[in-house]
Order: sequence, then structure tokens, then C-alpha cells
Amino acid sequence: MREETQQTGGGTRPGAGDPGGDATRFTLPALPYGLTALEPFLSSAAMHLHYGQYHRDCVAMLNKIVAGTAYAGLPLLDLVRRTAVVPGKAALFHYAAQCRNHELFWRSLRPGGGAEPDGRLRERLAADFGSIEAFKHAFAAAGLGQLGSGWIWLVQEGDALAVVRTSNAETPEAQGRRVLFACDVWEHAYCIDYQNRRADFLNTFLDRLVNWDFASQRLA
Repeated sequence: MREETQQTGGGTRPGAGDPGGDATRFTLPALPYGLTALEPFLSSAAMHLHYGQYHRDCVAMLNKIVAGTAYAGLPLLDLVRRTAVVPGKAALFHYAAQCRNHELFWRSLRPGGGAEPDGRLRERLAADFGSIEAFKHAFAAAGLGQLGSGWIWLVQEGDALAVVRTSNAETPEAQGRRVLFACDVWEHAYCIDYQNRRADFLNTFLDRLVNWDFASQRLA
């Protein structure tokens, strides 16, 4: 079992099984479900705020900042990786990474989600964490241990799976790790429905919302 804290930050253009932005002008991607589809676990009010306002604003700011730069025209994941450690490009990285992170987050959720994975993903989680319940405990603990805004990730590195937490917009994709799914622990992700109860949100994410099919498809 591994749980890591990562402090450095991580899309691609739209493609099968791998969400991302347009290489010329980024757009807000369509959700794979309706704004009410995740109720009662995520309300339509929360989705309007998070997807309809916050994510939309990130896309608008990214288009504004990247225009006319040497990075214009890059696919989203390349843009994230190229700007992660470049001095003076913190704002460009932030908005690119937030766009990428949210695209992964929306795909990490599904109506009727949660329960437990099956097949090869189940075997890998059991091998690397001891059991599915042990994985869920490690993931929730990482979410509670993230001080301030950030993200919790299930990632693959080689043959091993790990739980990683990052601050703000930072992402393990910037270091070449493969994300299987992402959970947003910025306050805007859960405050409308869960107030300050981040633990309740994390447990609901794992038990009722997580899209194990998406994670299985991304397992290399």
C-alpha cells in the first residue's frame, strides 16, 4: 500500500478514452451525464456551480492566457506538462491543469457508481493495498490529510497502483504518471451539498459515485 504527497503539477485533445481540450481553442467539454444525474449525492445546484461556472471560467481564462504565446496550439495534456515547472507560467499552468483535472474528474463519476471494481483492477488494488476496503481507507485518509485545496488520485506507475494527493491544481500527470481516477477536494466540489464535511463527501465519492469502468479502461 502506498500513499504519497506530491507538490508538483498536469490533458490531451478530445479522444477515445482520454478526455481533453481542443488543440486550437479549448472548449467546455460536455458531461457524460445530465446535471441532475448524480443526485442525491451531488445536487444540480452543486453541478451548476462546479461545472457550469467554475470549470467554464477556467476554460475561458485558459483561452485568454494562452492566446499569442508559444504554447498556443498544444493539446491540453502537453500544455500542462510543458508549463508545470516553467518560471513565470504559473497562471497558465494553473488554468490548463484545472481544465484537465476537471475533465478527468467528471469522467471519474457516474450515476449508480461506487460499489467495488471487478476484473484486473480489483486484483491490482487487492495486491497493492491489501483489500478494496484498505484502498478506500487509504484514499479517504489522503483526502482528509490534504490541507487546503487539492486533488486525490488513483494512479498507475509501472505495474503498481498508488494513492497520490496534490495541492491546488497540481497533478501527477505532469510527471508522467497515469491517472485512473481523480477526486476534487477543493471546497467548491462539496461545500454546497456537504458544507465542511469533507469526510462525508469522500466516502460518498467512493461508495456511490466513483466510475470503476473508467478506471478499468485507463488501467494500462
